[in-house]
Amino acid sequence: MERQDDGGEPVGSLTQHDSAEEPGSPPLACEPTGSLQQEEPAMMKRSDHYLPVPGEEKNLDGDFANANTGGNVSIPLKNLYADDGSPLHPRLGPYFSDGRRRVDYVLAYHIQKPSSIRRRSFGDNNFVRRLRRSLSMRSSRAPLQPKEDPEIAAQEHRTDYHEDDKRFRREEFEENLLEMGLELEKDEESKITGIGFLKIHAPWNVLCREAEFMKLKMPTKKVYEVKQGSNVVEKIRLFIHKVTAPLHPKVDANRPQSIKPLSHPFSREKQHLFDLSDRDKFFDSKTRSSIVYEVLKRTRCTRAKYSMGITSLLANGVYTSAYPLHDGDIEGVNAEPNDRKLLYEEWASYSVFYKYQPIGLIRKYFGEKVGLYFAWLGVYTQMLIPAAIVGVIVFLYGCATVDDNIPSMEICDPRNNITMCPLCDRACSYWKLVTACGTARASHLFDNPATVFFSIFMALWAVLFMEHWKRRQMRLNYIWDLTGFGEEEEDHNRAEYEFRVMQKTLRHEHSTPKGEKVKLTCTDRLPAYLTTVAMMCFMIAVTFAIAFGVILYRISIKAALHMSSYPAARSNIRATVKTTAAIINLIVIIILDEIYASIARWLTTLEVPKTDKSFEERLIFKTFILKFVNAFTPIVYLAFFRGRLVGRPGNYLYVVGSYRMEECAHAGCLMELCIQLCITMLGKQLIQNNLFEIGIPKLKKLLQRRKSELDSKQEEELNKTLHRHEKDHILCPFIGLSPEYMEMIIQFGMVTLFVASFPLAPLFALLNNIIEIRLDAKKFVMELRRPIAAKAKDIGIWYNLLRGLSKVAVIVNAFVIAFTSDFIPRLVYQYTYSPDGSMHGFVNHTLSYFNVSDFQLNTDPLEPMHLGYKVEICRYKDYREPPWSSTPYELSKEFWAILAARLAFVIVFQNVVMLMSDFVDWLIPDIPKDISLQMHKEKILMVELFMKEEQGKRLAARDNHNQDNYTSPSSANQSPPQPRSRPISHVNSSS
Repeated sequence: MERQDDGGEPVGSLTQHDSAEEPGSPPLACEPTGSLQQEEPAMMKRSDHYLPVPGEEKNLDGDFANANTGGNVSIPLKNLYADDGSPLHPRLGPYFSDGRRRVDYVLAYHIQKPSSIRRRSFGDNNFVRRLRRSLSMRSSRAPLQPKEDPEIAAQEHRTDYHEDDKRFRREEFEENLLEMGLELEKDEESKITGIGFLKIHAPWNVLCREAEFMKLKMPTKKVYEVKQGSNVVEKIRLFIHKVTAPLHPKVDANRPQSIKPLSHPFSREKQHLFDLSDRDKFFDSKTRSSIVYEVLKRTRCTRAKYSMGITSLLANGVYTSAYPLHDGDIEGVNAEPNDRKLLYEEWASYSVFYKYQPIGLIRKYFGEKVGLYFAWLGVYTQMLIPAAIVGVIVFLYGCATVDDNIPSMEICDPRNNITMCPLCDRACSYWKLVTACGTARASHLFDNPATVFFSIFMALWAVLFMEHWKRRQMRLNYIWDLTGFGEEEEDHNRAEYEFRVMQKTLRHEHSTPKGEKVKLTCTDRLPAYLTTVAMMCFMIAVTFAIAFGVILYRISIKAALHMSSYPAARSNIRATVKTTAAIINLIVIIILDEIYASIARWLTTLEVPKTDKSFEERLIFKTFILKFVNAFTPIVYLAFFRGRLVGRPGNYLYVVGSYRMEECAHAGCLMELCIQLCITMLGKQLIQNNLFEIGIPKLKKLLQRRKSELDSKQEEELNKTLHRHEKDHILCPFIGLSPEYMEMIIQFGMVTLFVASFPLAPLFALLNNIIEIRLDAKKFVMELRRPIAAKAKDIGIWYNLLRGLSKVAVIVNAFVIAFTSDFIPRLVYQYTYSPDGSMHGFVNHTLSYFNVSDFQLNTDPLEPMHLGYKVEICRYKDYREPPWSSTPYELSKEFWAILAARLAFVIVFQNVVMLMSDFVDWLIPDIPKDISLQMHKEKILMVELFMKEEQGKRLAARDNHNQDNYTSPSSANQSPPQPRSRPISHVNSSS
């Protein structure tokens, strides 16, 4: 039976908040031209009309049994508004205008409001009344009727037909949502000009139905005690947990940690198993929004030539955005306690940077996928602590032993009057080896025996990190009741895929056999695949070309500085060239990163993947390849190619005409590699990750504030009057976790791949991540719309990328130690060529002789007397025969002996570290023992629960049967028998 308002009209669920218009119809009030308008007093609340809802309705009394009666249960207007027209429930939170039904999801769309209609709506009150009456008499399911006033009809004919088509599609989609049982309310008079909102509420019966379809695991009344393991590992873990108690956030303080409810997929037939004492809190806001999103994806709009779900409607601009609402405000005196505010206080504040993250609350508010990202980021940051400590110790060891390093002491000794060959043609002259003293001493800080130990340590650290994360992930799966969750859930097709299938169906309408499902094949995607391969190769070639351009810059600027007449420029040539080249590389990397991200998305869109998961994985793979090549090309060149493609004096290698390939300093290229890594890593983290993430949102807010004509006080007052859905619409849309993961994966590569040349990399990564966690937290809580709560058991393709990087890191570090550093030549000299088993004479051993008369034409120095005497023999770093030997300038036997030692070291290092890694992997089980025991215990308890329930049903059936047997025929004719079955509550309590 329908309730009626004072005017006798039915009140239903599709409500037009502050408006009585149909979707897309012209407004009845004038709007200012600004982006946000001042709130006008609600004077016409009583005249608002609420359209009836077909299908099932929400029972506000919360009785599930009566919810299926099919009646339209409504809220009368006299319960919503006082006599003066003001709302009785003036709540700006996530609620309908009645202040009781929660908004579970919001769809936003563009509305067109012609200026002539706005002017007329103010002047002609009779016309307004007539129009409202005509609109209110139409059912929401009635077809579009012609307008009463021809002027309005003519005005609408002058509007864009494409907008009309969008409006028709919205109407059909909303009708289908009503048939699905959802409750809708429109707000086309919001303070955001040109934007209308459709607020969606899922009543109890819809939530129960969809939760059963989605097989959502919900906590039952049955709880059990989680007993901690008694082995040594668990005792150590408990001890650490007690010691670090001050570091834990103050959330879930009232919930005992040792008690866990038994979870089971929700079933309407087994409602008595679940605690439904407070139905408003049984499904939390995250679960409600995910349920509504599933309904939106499944609901179709067939007005187009192909069926469209919400993803297609968004892609075609029918709706501009769709998002769940945040729980409430986080600042202000009137902000009610909510999970969002708690997250802001205990997670998104820099003052709690030393505390652990409230992962459980993050998952409760944002969903499992976001919770897993922050859990992974926390584990990664935590594991960086020992790596950073060991890296600092290695660096300090290099600092402590720099004065005892014999090779650098020999270079710095002025008594060793060693004249070196020019570093470039013509402009460069001969130089003394003693001038490389500073570089040699600095190189020892990063190139010492401890570096080899640190490389092995970091390879094992990567394996331990992966194993630790797998165990942590398994523990979270158990705590979050994801152990039975699989990927078999339906993944809806993307809008672009459906559109392409529709086009293919129309093209082959007559040739396709009936009943055969049309789909895109590899042949259909072949042009896109060829385009992807060609573009990827082209982009990688562009990266190589830019890196080569920086090499030419280094060569030319070095020659230019040597020819400079300024003493300051000539004195710091090496430092100037290294630093400026590294900064140029950094700027190029940051610019190309943004370009490559857009190109990767465009290429993935061309391929038309079928599902969102397929699209995301393909996009991640392309973006990772391009960004990885972009970030590491200059580093790989410095590590493995610079100084090895030089040639020798008198026979140098030239590129692009007269550009002579550059050499390494005498102490090796490791110092330049270290400078490049340091600037790239710090620059990417400070500029790209932190400055961009902080600066760009602030810049956008500043530009919005300048465009707005309101001052700060007016804007603050206006913000207080905005509804929750309006506040959230102003926030930035959530674009996914891929950018967050990507920057961390690139950082992981910086930490592990070339850690042999830069032991301080884990320390810089640790400091960055401590800021990054709180920065991301603040962004998620304050600046982004609330994401869809997506379930996930793991971090997906990112784990495979991490595992691949950790494997490659072993090989890369082996080659860095063997070929980039002087570790192997020092060992070979000490144990093979040294007369006394020490490092004395090592520098002289590494230098070959060159007769200056053998220079090629026009390559000898312009100033041969630069040192004050005529040079006849100069030295260069290489293992070659002297000019007076029978085979002058040929590679010597020492070169081949050292090359054999380098290759042997690579093989031994790689196999030893891989073997140790596999042993660690085998030693540590993926599933913690206590978790496997608890999972087994849960299965036993679940079986017992259902056995008790089955036993209760049998007893109830037996009592019912006995009662039927003892009932007399006369009493059976008078009244139906009353069974003496036990009530459900009794059965439930016994279970």
